[in-house]
Amino acid sequence: MVATARAAANIAFVKYWGNRCPALNLPANSSISLTLSNCTAVTTVAVDGSLNEDVVYYGTSLANDAVTARVRRFLGAVRQRARREEKARVQTSNNFPVGCGIASSAAGFAALALAASRAYGLLLDTQELSCLARLGSGSACRSVLGGFVEWVAGTSHETSCARQLADHDHWPELRDIVVIVSKAPKEQSSSEGHALAPTSPLYEARLAYLGAVLETTRRAIATRDLRLLGEVLEPEAFCLHAIAMTTSRPVLYWTPETVDVLRRVFEWRRQGLEAYCTLDAGPNVHIITVAEVAAELVPRLRAHGYNELIVDRPGPGAQLLSQPPPQ
Repeated sequence: MVATARAAANIAFVKYWGNRCPALNLPANSSISLTLSNCTAVTTVAVDGSLNEDVVYYGTSLANDAVTARVRRFLGAVRQRARREEKARVQTSNNFPVGCGIASSAAGFAALALAASRAYGLLLDTQELSCLARLGSGSACRSVLGGFVEWVAGTSHETSCARQLADHDHWPELRDIVVIVSKAPKEQSSSEGHALAPTSPLYEARLAYLGAVLETTRRAIATRDLRLLGEVLEPEAFCLHAIAMTTSRPVLYWTPETVDVLRRVFEWRRQGLEAYCTLDAGPNVHIITVAEVAAELVPRLRAHGYNELIVDRPGPGAQLLSQPPPQ
């Protein structure tokens, strides 16, 4: 049986950083994100009883060993739930850069969770699919849903899942300008960052104040208050990066271009253009603003040499593009 699914990356307003249970990707804290529209992964899973092992392609080439191993582990969890043994052929591709902090694994594993579950005959509800996607990549549980999403930390596999705060039509004028300053693979993977996070002296302090940050972020989304949202998402992003810089094996994700973009956005905001910055675990900057301001910022960014831009907006959750016939 064959199934194909599409899912989008998400940008976290309140970040996931640190695991309580790495094997299940149970997070140390709840998080809130926006599922995007244009940064997508498309994945096809074909169950094939003639295969001795899963075969994974990225684009038209065989995936590297690390990606293949990760996908095989995930498919093993799907097969265990479906009580199936056949291996599968997986073909996946992204329309945006991977491995550089734009949530490519979130998009990829959300699409894989939906395609694989259907290819193996599972009909999962949204909560079950969110929990399944989390096993591949923690933030993938958020990309299963569209719009504005909270990943509730929970205490077990069944309770650590995403819920929708508002759909993608709730705030249609919101924009995320992704400024791609580097496509190079990250020096330290997110998985390594999660493991090292508790070694930072700032880690526990962040966890202590996140309850208030989550509540303010929910309120900003509900009322579509860009200023309120910006006032929490910007310091929250910088806090994550401060933790990364102060772990037992410090890592600096930022490049000189990262800092330059941040400084320019700060200056443009002082000039009256309301826009705020956030960054996941990578050098690329997400500028959160509204459509009218985005139209002014894009030519300014290009004038300063930042030509690789993705102007994105709220988008839907994971979607099936094709599925097996009913059994």
